[in-house]
Amino acid sequence: MIKYEINGGMHLEGAVTISGAKNAAVAMLPAALLVDGVCRIENVPDISDVRLLLQILSDMGAAIRRLSPNVLELDCTRVNNVTAPIEMVRRIRASYYLIGAELGRFGRARVAMPGGCNFGVRPIDQHIKGFEAMGALVEQVDGYICAAAPDGGLSGGHVYLDMASVGATMNIMIAAVLAQGLTIIENCAKEPHIVDLANFLNAMGAKISGAGTDVIKVRGVARLGGGSYCIIPDQIEAGTYMAAVAAAGGDVLVQNVIPKHMDCITTKLREIGVQITEYDDAIRVVRQGALRRANVKTMPYPGFPTDMQPQITACLSLAGGTSIVTEGIYDTRFRYTAELGRMGACIQVNGGVAVVDGVAHLHGCSVKACDLRAGAAMVIAGLAAEGHTSVEDVHYIERGYEDIIGKLRALGADIKRIETYEDTRQNAAG
Repeated sequence: MIKYEINGGMHLEGAVTISGAKNAAVAMLPAALLVDGVCRIENVPDISDVRLLLQILSDMGAAIRRLSPNVLELDCTRVNNVTAPIEMVRRIRASYYLIGAELGRFGRARVAMPGGCNFGVRPIDQHIKGFEAMGALVEQVDGYICAAAPDGGLSGGHVYLDMASVGATMNIMIAAVLAQGLTIIENCAKEPHIVDLANFLNAMGAKISGAGTDVIKVRGVARLGGGSYCIIPDQIEAGTYMAAVAAAGGDVLVQNVIPKHMDCITTKLREIGVQITEYDDAIRVVRQGALRRANVKTMPYPGFPTDMQPQITACLSLAGGTSIVTEGIYDTRFRYTAELGRMGACIQVNGGVAVVDGVAHLHGCSVKACDLRAGAAMVIAGLAAEGHTSVEDVHYIERGYEDIIGKLRALGADIKRIETYEDTRQNAAG
C-alpha cells in the first residue's frame, strides 16, 4: 500500500515547474496509432496514465523510445489491431480514445469499457453518436465496445453533440482524421487540450480547423506522416499548486504555464484573497492574509473547470464566511467532502451543491483519495492542516501528477511517500 504522510502548517516558498498536460497526452498517444511514421512528442508528463497507455501501445507492436523522462519517439507503423487486456483498459478512463484511433486506422475496434476515476456515471454515448454519424456500427458485447466501419472505411459525417463533451469532441476528431470527406462536429468543447490535440494531428498532416470554437471541421486525409510536437503545460496541475499556496500560505512562482489558460482559475483565487502576478510563461502566487468566501460554479471552458472543484473547495473550507460550490458537470463529484469533514471542514452537500462554512483550522488525520482531483484536495488540506495527515489510495493522485512529492518538498512542504507491505500470512494467522 502506498500513502502520503504530511506534517502540515508549513508555508510554501520557491518555484515549481509544471509538466505537460495530462488530458492532452492521454489523447495524443492513442492518436499516434494513426501516424505512418515516427512521432516525436515532447513535454510528456511522466504519470501512471501515460505509462499505462505506452504499455498498451507497446503490446500492440508500437516501437517506443524514451529519449528523456519527458520526450518520446513513437513509431506505430507496424502495430496490430489487438485487443488490449481488459485489466489494463479498466485502469484508465482515456482508454476510450483507442476506439476512435483503432476505428480510424483499422476500420474496427474492440476496447473494454473504460475505467479510471469513479465519481458518477460518465457515459460515452456522444462518442458513439459521432462514430455512427461516420458510418460505423457500434455495439456493446460482454463489457467491450465493438465498432466497425463499412468496407470502404469511415466517411465524413455531421455530428451535433448533445453536450459539450471534451472526450467525445476529441475522440470523434481522432476517428475523422483518416475518414473520407468532411466531418463537422458542432457544440464542441473548447478546452485547451482539445486545441492541443488538433495542433498535434495537424503537425502530423491532418486538416483540422475550428478547434477551440463551437464547430470543428475535419477534412479527411489519406495518411499522416511523422513529425514533432510539444505538449502544452497542464492547466489543472498549475491550478492545483496555486490552490495549495492559497490554502497553506506562502509565495510561489509557478513556471511553464500559459497564463491565458489559467484565467478561469486565477480570477477565482484573486476573489478569495490570493495575490497573483502574471508573466509571459509564469504566475506568481502569494497568500499572506485570511481567505475570503466565494461562490464557485463549474462549467465547460472557459468557465471554472470541474477538475479544480475539489481543490478550490479545500481552500474555501478555510475561508471566512459561507461559500456555495455548484458542480455543473458531474453532480456526484462531492464524495471527497466526507474526508474533508474528518479533518474538521464544515460542508453540507445537497445534490450538485455544497455549502461550505469556513473554519479557522483543519486538523490532520487519516483520509483517502476518492479520485484523482479529490486526492489532490486531500494533499492540499493536509498541507494547510495542523498536525499529521496520512493520505491513502494515492494511486489515483499519481495518475495525473508527475513527481508531486518532489515538487512539494522543493517548496518546503513536509511530505513523503511511504510504501508498506502487509504480511498476509500474519493476517491470516491472526
